Amino acid sequence: MSKLNTQLLKGSLEGAMLLIISRENVYGYVLNQRLQASGFNTVADGTIYPALQKLQREGYIIGKMQQSPDGPARKYFKITPAGKQYLALFISTWEQLQTNMGRLIDANKTIN
Repeated sequence: MSKLNTQLLKGSLEGAMLLIISRENVYGYVLNQRLQASGFNTVADGTIYPALQKLQREGYIIGKMQQSPDGPARKYFKITPAGKQYLALFISTWEQLQTNMGRLIDANKTIN
């Protein structure tokens, strides 16, 4: 993974995680699978768990241990109302950034 890709991923990973958690309560392994299925295939497990802890500390998600039918209890994460507000802000900011960057890229194409 390139340094640029790593930096861009850092800025978007929490938003991607919240998008997934807003659709379903998940534990870390399943969250990683959902991220990979969405094209975030370079995210290491060692990145996901600290990000989950940060989101939980900030009050955007809550974790609850639940018994699993397939083995030991797992910590499932659920988005909070504050997390939904933060996610809405993330989406709005992302869309504006995408629009602005698209304008710059399009302008650059006409120059080159």
